[in-house]
Amino acid sequence: MFRPALQPSSIPLPLLITGVAGVAGYNALAYFQAKYPSQVFGIRQRDNWRLDGPGIVACNAEDSQALAQLFDEYRFASVLDCAGNCALKGCELDPDMAWRINVGGVKNLLSQFSRRPVRFVHLSIDLVFSGVGAGNHVEEDPTDPVTVYGKTMVEAEQLIAAEMPDACTLRISLPMGISFNGHAGAIDWIQSRFKKLKSATLYFDEVRTPTYTDCLNLLCETMLSNQLNGLFHAGGPVALSLFQIAQIVNRVGGYDPNHLMGCPRLAAGPMPPRAGNVSMNSSKLTKALGYAPFHAWPFDEALVPTHPEWHHQRSRDDRGSADWLSEVLYRNPRRALAG
Repeated sequence: MFRPALQPSSIPLPLLITGVAGVAGYNALAYFQAKYPSQVFGIRQRDNWRLDGPGIVACNAEDSQALAQLFDEYRFASVLDCAGNCALKGCELDPDMAWRINVGGVKNLLSQFSRRPVRFVHLSIDLVFSGVGAGNHVEEDPTDPVTVYGKTMVEAEQLIAAEMPDACTLRISLPMGISFNGHAGAIDWIQSRFKKLKSATLYFDEVRTPTYTDCLNLLCETMLSNQLNGLFHAGGPVALSLFQIAQIVNRVGGYDPNHLMGCPRLAAGPMPPRAGNVSMNSSKLTKALGYAPFHAWPFDEALVPTHPEWHHQRSRDDRGSADWLSEVLYRNPRRALAG
């Protein structure tokens, strides 16, 4: 049974959240700041000036001097690391940039922890796998990423395991929640195409295990509160292809079904490379916690596509709209019922 995070929480404070421009970090910042006012801070890249607000500091994690000054000022007792450049094409075209952000940023964080005790939870990604097999990956499966992004995330995982074995690394999949700029997340990008009456082409054979950010926030709180260490898969219980995810967005949002196209990932061309079935088995995490931390995304089994034309099926009772999409895809309607 799904259970909420430990109450009351024993998170060491103050808390630093990195990568608040991403979906996971952006939603985590809002959650933790609401719960621990004036005790939670987030960092963003200096050139991302549009992202601003209480507790948000402009500091590149790969800037070791600026990071050291930040730690000296706030004396963080815990860090939730959501940072990383996940732009697949951008990482392929500029591997040095990808390493600098995805590995160098972690290296700089680790250097701060030698100066003071810090609880460290790091978010990695399912794209450390190629997905050439049947998915359902467990933590012991060998990593074999097909992208520069995935390779740098593997290197960051290995760095943490070697230098800070007490840390916790959570491999996540697609976090489903709002983004600060309206197009950073999976739902945002797909919905933006449909809103503009443009077509969106998604892959039949790239399979992920998405999670509500509502659930991910609670899991991160729990992991910051305990001393579990090592690597855990943190994927949702339902595996979906990117095409199926787009079907859900299309039908729940009430958009024109003719604007959704599908194709195998190899038909998309070589740049950037695409992974296949990288779905994850999160039973190790469930066993460690004593409960399953994620509800299914989407929350209702009736919203899971059953065939390629599923999104074309509309009845008079269909309530598809952007408002309904916001209610049931960006947020977890079952969260209030969790217990």
